[in-house]
Amino acid sequence: MRAHDGSTSAGTVIEPPDGSAARAAIEAYRGATIVVLGFGSQGAANALNLRDSGMAVLIGARPGRGDHAARARGFEVLDPVEAAARGDLIVFAIPDERHAEVWADIHAVVRQDAVLGFLHGFSVCAGTLRPAPAQPLVLVAPKGPGAALRARYCEGGGLPALWCVRQDDPQERGRRAARAWAAGIGAMRAALIPSTFEAETETDLFGEQAVLVGGVLALIRAAFDVLVDAGTDPAVAYIECAQELRQVADLLYARGPSGMMEAVSSTAAYGGFAAADRIDTPALRSTFRALLEEIRDGRFTGRFLADGAAGAPAPQAARAALRASSLESASALVRSWFPGTDRGPGAAADIDPP
Repeated sequence: MRAHDGSTSAGTVIEPPDGSAARAAIEAYRGATIVVLGFGSQGAANALNLRDSGMAVLIGARPGRGDHAARARGFEVLDPVEAAARGDLIVFAIPDERHAEVWADIHAVVRQDAVLGFLHGFSVCAGTLRPAPAQPLVLVAPKGPGAALRARYCEGGGLPALWCVRQDDPQERGRRAARAWAAGIGAMRAALIPSTFEAETETDLFGEQAVLVGGVLALIRAAFDVLVDAGTDPAVAYIECAQELRQVADLLYARGPSGMMEAVSSTAAYGGFAAADRIDTPALRSTFRALLEEIRDGRFTGRFLADGAAGAPAPQAARAALRASSLESASALVRSWFPGTDRGPGAAADIDPP
């Protein structure tokens, strides 16, 4: 994956309070058929929001859980090939590693003027999906999981989204489709942030690895092990190093870094500032730079694709080891003490909030 230059394709769009920008974008796309390939968390949220915004939505899915879930919510569901043939905008809401396979199945029936839409730019940047140069390509990447996208929409709000138009035709079908899609899922109620396929992919992968998934797991695991090795009960160690993370994350989400540090106790603030300076070492930043470089130069992509081709043995082995760890045992016990954790934001809850 080549490094991006920070350039963007359009300015940031924030909807006027009266909602006129979103209505105009949707109206300009009235009569078009949006095909959503897949009905997982993001696919379901996008499809439901688009339909509730008055847009024509068709689901492309093979027989299985997603197919059944879409039919249960009243959608017309067709095989991906049949669905793609009818699409004016075709949204890839399936795992990145399946894009190439599905594109190989559908590309012969996709109209030249149909717009291909992506929630994440990985397959395009990695070159596993190679549309014709004239095929309009757009990106609308909501900055949050499907359940949050749906919940915010139902509350009358929306999640910000990164967006761009990579390829377009003289009629600007790509731009019109991207704006209608973003408006239909509620993103224009928050903000449309200009980006590129490369920038979205790079920052998304880096954030997952350095902080949101890899970084959090590494910190929790290391801190838990240190406490347990020092004689702390594993359940107590888990509460202190993992279970209470939710409270601090909520403060950060709502108030930002300084607001979070103002809300915690005086001992937490004093110790936290001092510890942050000790943890944030040149070695840590060197590791982060290495992660970023491997994303930019394609090494991460190569490893990921090779692992997928072999049946994904690396994550399967890592998941098995984590399930068998003392950290997971402590987690199971602690979660049993906190009623309702199985119904929280991370649970496999229904995409439709009450």
